[in-house]
Amino acid sequence: MQAYIAAMPGWKRELGERLDVLIAREVPGVRKAVRWNSPFYGLQGQGWILSFHVFTRYVKVTFFGGAALQPVPPGRGKDETVRWLDIHEGAYDEEQMASWVRQAAQLPGWGKV
Repeated sequence: MQAYIAAMPGWKRELGERLDVLIAREVPGVRKAVRWNSPFYGLQGQGWILSFHVFTRYVKVTFFGGAALQPVPPGRGKDETVRWLDIHEGAYDEEQMASWVRQAAQLPGWGKV
């Protein structure tokens, strides 16, 4: 995980470090893995609760049970339960992210950790 974050370019590296620290702080016992070239965070017996992925202009944070979060993150696709947030440079709301992470940790995850 740390090697992945260290390889993130520019401002995204600092964001990745901040996300990693926040998730570890808000979700005691969180498990971490890099899957499909993305950091995944989950809980044993519950599944993966979120991941993030680096794109050219933003970092996408995906919540696998995101439709149940309040407020619901804005990004959505074919899977009605998944929601995400695209974070652009300078647009990180740590308080909102902490709230979503705490909520996500209370929901069923995806797959097996």
